[in-house]
Amino acid sequence: MAILDLATRPGAHRGVQAPLPRLVESVCLTLVIGELVFLAGSFFAGNWLIAPDGGNVASDFVDVWAAGHLTLHGHASTAYHWPTHKIVEDSALGHAFDGYYAWHYPPVFLFVAAALASLPYTLSFLVWTISTFLIYLAAIRAIVGDRSAYLLAAAFPPVLANFFVGQNGFFSAALIGGTLVLLERRQAVLAGVLLGVLTYKPHLGLLFPIALAAGGEWRTIAAAAITALLMALASYLVFGDASWHAFIAHIGESSQTILAEGKAGWNKLQTAFGLVRTLGGGEPLALTVQAIVGLAAASAVALLWRSHAPYEIKAAALGTGSLLATPYLYTYDLLILAVPLAYLLRLGRAQGFLPHELPVIGVGSLLILSFILPVVNVPVGFIAILLIAALIAHRALALRSAAA
Repeated sequence: MAILDLATRPGAHRGVQAPLPRLVESVCLTLVIGELVFLAGSFFAGNWLIAPDGGNVASDFVDVWAAGHLTLHGHASTAYHWPTHKIVEDSALGHAFDGYYAWHYPPVFLFVAAALASLPYTLSFLVWTISTFLIYLAAIRAIVGDRSAYLLAAAFPPVLANFFVGQNGFFSAALIGGTLVLLERRQAVLAGVLLGVLTYKPHLGLLFPIALAAGGEWRTIAAAAITALLMALASYLVFGDASWHAFIAHIGESSQTILAEGKAGWNKLQTAFGLVRTLGGGEPLALTVQAIVGLAAASAVALLWRSHAPYEIKAAALGTGSLLATPYLYTYDLLILAVPLAYLLRLGRAQGFLPHELPVIGVGSLLILSFILPVVNVPVGFIAILLIAALIAHRALALRSAAA
């Protein structure tokens, strides 16, 4: 057993961490092997990275490389012009393909895109996914406290989705996990810097200002705001005001296409909004349900961060609430759920698991996996988030009752 030294981690629980149950380790190892077999099989079948004709397989990553290519050639603002961007995507793959992967990110992310586009496409894909996977592992390792974190983090089903399409879930999860780890270690400014970088996907950080204000973490709020402003200023100076004008004009078009018209598929949105729309509900009903869920999550997070709850509960609630608050969340973003799960597992190993916790975590993971494979065509990832939220609420209430 590993000793988790929490003396320098205010708010966390001191004590000896029990080893993971053998069944959990076996299941995680099986999932990791399954992910590797799936990726290898997809590669040799020409469904991942390299197509049978020698060209590149179309995936989400092509929008990043194409935007970076346009940026390197002095046309950053045209990354938001869909016809031009699509031409570069086809060129990057070596062939035309049906559909289109749009560039939705603010100009600050063009720095990353341009750096990646300086490499050949396939190498760029691998550099991005592997490097961000490693920092994701490091973030989960910092939370859990020992090397078992690597197996737990690698086994989480959204890992497969991110590797397959080259998405940014690893990066987002690492930023959120790193922010929470640094907050716990009282490194407020560094935590704010990571949170500021998260503004490359600002909808994922909606509840952070609420939680930080409730917890009195004003230095972190200030550092995040300064970081975000400096990043925006740098992108404005390097890429020009045209990139920001194009991005702002593009927001409405993206919202109309994805949320109002559902051209990317409402079933892919792992949110309350996506579930209601998938089940046939209209847009007003979906927005109402999403607002109710978001307000409930914000209220719970604010109450917990003002309370004397253990830090694990606060961090897990914030990570989960961040996923509940936004209507725009895809399968690869569900990797962020690994952060609250890591805090729950740390708490369970230190204090003992409640009878239902590990089975519910397993059910949530299977729901996500069933959508990725795909076995089901309904956004069950949202149900998985609700299950984890219920575990956190139950833990918080149980600890409060025990204290009383």
